[in-house]
Amino acid sequence: MTPSTRRRTPSIVLFASSILVLTGCGTAVTPASDVNDAADAVTVQNCDREVTVTQTPEAVVGMHPAQTELLLRLGLEDRLAGQAQSAAQALPEDVASLAADVPVIGGAMPPMREDLLSVEPDFVYSPTTYEFTAEQGFASIEQLEQAGAAVYVAAGGCKDRRMNGEVTDLFVDLENLGKIFGVEDAAAELIEKSKADLEEVAAAVADVDRLRVAQVYVDGTTLQAIGAGIEFDILRSAGAENVFTPEQPAFADFFAATISPESLAAEEPDALVFSAYDEAHAAATREFLTSTFPDMPAVREDRLIAVSSADVFPGTLGNITIVRHIAEELYPEAF
Repeated sequence: MTPSTRRRTPSIVLFASSILVLTGCGTAVTPASDVNDAADAVTVQNCDREVTVTQTPEAVVGMHPAQTELLLRLGLEDRLAGQAQSAAQALPEDVASLAADVPVIGGAMPPMREDLLSVEPDFVYSPTTYEFTAEQGFASIEQLEQAGAAVYVAAGGCKDRRMNGEVTDLFVDLENLGKIFGVEDAAAELIEKSKADLEEVAAAVADVDRLRVAQVYVDGTTLQAIGAGIEFDILRSAGAENVFTPEQPAFADFFAATISPESLAAEEPDALVFSAYDEAHAAATREFLTSTFPDMPAVREDRLIAVSSADVFPGTLGNITIVRHIAEELYPEAF
């Protein structure tokens, strides 16, 4: 991506995609009966834009399974007109049946312009602005608005937020979606539970001796380090001392950078967190790290922590889930 929010190369697109959720969210689904039609127009601020709906949207598209899941947990299954990138990640088992009859748009990549417009959406919810890159053949925000669809991008996936996003940006999305769909109570419940989860983790790791942790992504033998964005905040929230940080020149303009194995080995991290898009990718990554860095403290101490690539997407409940997962793996004695 340019200063967009996703990467242009296939390997990095895969980094932001996942076929299998490696950690579940364990969040309840709000009954659809809690959904109320909004009588008045609602306007929210989003990515330096105003998003206005004059009535409760009735034909909604989740542009990634993580966004579709959030809509389902807000009780909006009857309003879904499409689910995009469904081949990139399986929905959690407890909500998958709710989307069984929702049309699938595209495969592992964002849908082409004509495919998205074919379901006549009136509201499109996306994790980043990459899904609206016209040069890729996707429908732009302007084209969707011309077709009568309001477009909402996860707060942490906005262009000016992608480099310094935080886990708690999710709460902005939940509040806005609650207003747009008239499900404020359901949104508040998810926020309350998520905040409680984060507070519990923060209390558990408050007094630990913080481990130095590097977050990486491996594509074949290409090694990428993650040093900014929501990914950075996830590690911080889990009680880690990030090896790679936004202050480092390599991450001045983008949250990821290709590095050499030698440079990672020199850092001697106590643990490695790596994202994977399915179980096979996770196994291959673990094998690469183990064989490449046999003397690294992270490998010697068996602190190789896999997370789903989808759970590092901006604006997902997985952001909360993997904070706890990583913290428990780093400091099992604290839980």
